[in-house]
Amino acid sequence: MKSSVLKFTLVAIILFISLNNYAQKFQGKAVYVSKSKMELGNWGAKLSEAQKKQIQARLKNRLEKTYVLTFNNTESMFLEEEQIDAISGATDTWGAYFSRGDQYKNIQNSKLVQSQEFYGKRFLVKDDLYKIKWELGTETKKIGNYLCYKAKAFVPKKELDWYDFSWSDLRNKEKTGMAKEDLVVVEAWYTTQIPVAQGPGEYWGLPGLILEVSRGNTTLLCSEIIINPEDKITIELLSKGKETTKKEYTATIQKKMVEMRENRMGRRRSR
Repeated sequence: MKSSVLKFTLVAIILFISLNNYAQKFQGKAVYVSKSKMELGNWGAKLSEAQKKQIQARLKNRLEKTYVLTFNNTESMFLEEEQIDAISGATDTWGAYFSRGDQYKNIQNSKLVQSQEFYGKRFLVKDDLYKIKWELGTETKKIGNYLCYKAKAFVPKKELDWYDFSWSDLRNKEKTGMAKEDLVVVEAWYTTQIPVAQGPGEYWGLPGLILEVSRGNTTLLCSEIIINPEDKITIELLSKGKETTKKEYTATIQKKMVEMRENRMGRRRSR
């Protein structure tokens, strides 16, 4: 009896060590394609189909983007591939001011480090990761060769778009004295076949890699996965830029936007 118990204990220890070593070595690379539907509102109703297609071609770089996520069990790096303007052949500079920068996540200690650049000044945003409260569903579907499960969550918009700004958001804050607290419905599809709690952008915390995530008119879909590539993946912590928090960064950029608006209005009055 003692011999059987000892044998079982040894097997359990060996299995634990093997799984622990596998978890430490587990790493991968996933490519995501982001697509957003163009919303022109009431103004768009006045445009012809040809005009809508021309605008869509002009905004292609903002409506369709490609990202690369490199990850292991605890860390990840999420980068956007540089886009070239479909018409002019130039990079989308203005759109880049309000795009997500290079993003490092450490889900073990719930830390975020993100590089943002605004008008030639680089910021290094360091903050806590927002912990999404996922509701796990039973619905399944296949994405590529992976069986995925559906999850849903309600997330404050500011936690997803803290680096993005619009004049309407700024006007609303000036009018009410506070930012509007909108909750966004997020739907994600994750696979337990890749047992890491990683995902693209701000999305993480599910019992498997997130392969698809949708919110509003935007969907991020994984188009390619490489698990444990021959060339070892190195995830380096971002380090360049003025250190700040998400809240401080938001306040800094909104202040700059107000200055830009006042300067523009001042030039109009002087004409």
